[in-house]
Amino acid sequence: MKKLYHGSCHCGAVQFECQLDLAEGIRRCNCSFCAKTRMQKSFALRDEFAITKGKEALRSYRAEPSNWREGDVDHYFCSRCGVRPFSRGYLEDFLGHFYAVNVACLDGVSDEELGTAPIVYENGRDDDYENPPRDTRFM
Repeated sequence: MKKLYHGSCHCGAVQFECQLDLAEGIRRCNCSFCAKTRMQKSFALRDEFAITKGKEALRSYRAEPSNWREGDVDHYFCSRCGVRPFSRGYLEDFLGHFYAVNVACLDGVSDEELGTAPIVYENGRDDDYENPPRDTRFM
């Protein structure tokens, strides 16, 4: 069941709220970006996510080259502390417009909530999101 969460970057300049269902799983991906940032994410629909403070403090990054079409993904980070609280994306076959929320940036989430959420492994390195990679130990 979806629940309202509040989140922020480390310095608090960027704050957001979103509806997430952690019971659907926390996702770990091995694509080049997620692997380097150790992103652990949960997805919110566009209309279930809002920046509540600090939009002006956000900067975005888009990898070049990218398998994503121009405008289909942006990775946001705080210009003050550098923490990456979420990415915004669009994928027709997935959720349409979505936010990938960094679960480490959720404020007040209990260790029990995080610990009981299943882990879903994504093989982004091979663009095979339906099947986990063979080795997930490093993720």
